[in-house]
Amino acid sequence: MKIIVAGGDGFCGWPTALYLSKQGHDVAIIDNMIRRKYDNELHSNSLTPIATLDERVAKWKKLTGREIRTYRGDLNHYDFLSEVLKKEQPDAFAHFAEQRSAPYSMIDREHAVYTQVNNVAGNLNVLYGISEFVPDCHLIKLGTMGEYGTPNIPIEEGYIEIAHKGRKDVLPYPKQPGSFYHLSKVHDSHNIMFACKIWGIRATDLNQGIVYGLDTDETQMDPVLSNRLDYDGVFGTALNRFIIQSTIGHDLTVYGKGGQTRGFLNIRDTVRCLEIAAENPADKGEFRVFNQFTEKFSVLDLASKVQKVANEEGMETRIAHLENPRVEQEEHFFHAENTKLKDLGLEPNLLTDEVIRHILKTVVRHKDRVIEENVLPKVSWK
Repeated sequence: MKIIVAGGDGFCGWPTALYLSKQGHDVAIIDNMIRRKYDNELHSNSLTPIATLDERVAKWKKLTGREIRTYRGDLNHYDFLSEVLKKEQPDAFAHFAEQRSAPYSMIDREHAVYTQVNNVAGNLNVLYGISEFVPDCHLIKLGTMGEYGTPNIPIEEGYIEIAHKGRKDVLPYPKQPGSFYHLSKVHDSHNIMFACKIWGIRATDLNQGIVYGLDTDETQMDPVLSNRLDYDGVFGTALNRFIIQSTIGHDLTVYGKGGQTRGFLNIRDTVRCLEIAAENPADKGEFRVFNQFTEKFSVLDLASKVQKVANEEGMETRIAHLENPRVEQEEHFFHAENTKLKDLGLEPNLLTDEVIRHILKTVVRHKDRVIEENVLPKVSWK
């Protein structure tokens, strides 16, 4: 298949592009390099050194003989996107190209507006571009489990059957997002659903949990192909933050009570889920939703797991509770369905001690790159 990976220079997009190329698909990347610019803005970095996109794709071609074409540009520039779609004529469009950080969207008014305009308008351009130039192309959109929030009933995969005043209907599952970033993803979902209905577009919304892990088989082939590892208070996940903190002698900083529970998956499963969606496309006019996660953990669960492995590695580690900078339930019910991808062949890679140990040892190798003042949260929802 011909597949465009938008956002193919990022944490999820880069290993996905490599994996799809290795599987024999014809891959092109669209990216405007904005993720690297966020690092400059925030005076932050990837803990792992990352090569330029040109160096990455050149190394991939040298190692495998496979070409990944690259297009530097922004999805919010419709003329640019149109030319790429007309030239590539993709069978699938994997859309990773959005501002992905909840804390970044909550910094101030400017960052909230940027996040929503960038994400929602860019996605609208993709919908119009597919409709106009490649109407049979399958849109595979990276959503988030954060669209659902933490309701006090089980979370279904996209839709729920409602009985009301003697009548029944199957409706989109209610959304209770927790940041302006998560709201942008909800707007995307509504726009995609509408486009499928009126234009007959085929689309799969991957409501992804929090991704952990660092490497895939492809990114481990050469240091030039390394994936990024974010650890700061804006783009870093709780698991990465805890691992970094354990290596620099810092307490593991749990926000509030630590009962916040979310769905998680390994980066190896992210790339496999994208492949599954691409090889089993939605029907024309269908807006399909998969909940893309394999396990669920609370923040305190993660801290305890990291503490155990760190202590085994000779790093005396303590858990501390910080005042929560977010506005969220710190203890709540959480049960979400995640059967559709498994039914299509997903075999999960789980969060074992060895997975944590591998990330920990990578962090130790690059410990001198840690900018310690970036580890604690600086953005408040309040």
